[in-house]
Amino acid sequence: MVEDNVLRKIEQGDQTLYCVDQLMAIYREVATLQREHSREELTSALDSMRSTITDWKRSYDAETPGELRASIADLDDADEVEERRKVASEWEHLDDRIPIVRAALNEYDWATDRDSISA
Repeated sequence: MVEDNVLRKIEQGDQTLYCVDQLMAIYREVATLQREHSREELTSALDSMRSTITDWKRSYDAETPGELRASIADLDDADEVEERRKVASEWEHLDDRIPIVRAALNEYDWATDRDSISA
């Protein structure tokens, strides 16, 4: 799996550790997005993610998921606490996804030109 760039091998003293090769995992995810979605679908997804985050910033008066989580300390309503935790987790997920979708869009033409089979 190390040879296939799925895992990274890390030597620490006399121990050998293996972990997921995050860079290669991201490359694979970018390629999957480019192969499975049109440029318009990716653009719409990116716009939707950014709009959702903008709505959360306005709704919760928070600039980051961390600020939203911190606001939980001031609440007594268990349902509102749970809702903010859920939104903060979703926000973090979208923050992680946006650069990946953006990378897929940035290199869309380059990748699709090289990924197609020419006759």
